[in-house]
Amino acid sequence: MKRTQLYIDEHLWTMLELRASRDGTSVSEAVRRILRQELESDSEDRKKAMLGVIGLWKDRDDLPDTETYVRSLRQSPRRWQKLQ
Repeated sequence: MKRTQLYIDEHLWTMLELRASRDGTSVSEAVRRILRQELESDSEDRKKAMLGVIGLWKDRDDLPDTETYVRSLRQSPRRWQKLQ
């Protein structure tokens, strides 16, 4: 565990004290719980968003297959011009 110091305004301090009292914990534990909840939910939201795009274009028939498309890009004369 790491130790840190925070400067917070009176209103937030009061809210933290109330939360800690309600939960029967210390203010430090209340801060840890709130941070954990916020950071972990953010991570879960990001994971859900990433999983939501998997296979997004799988049923499109207006695109060539990936191998053909990549080979055409690699053989493009414009590509060789950009490299020179």
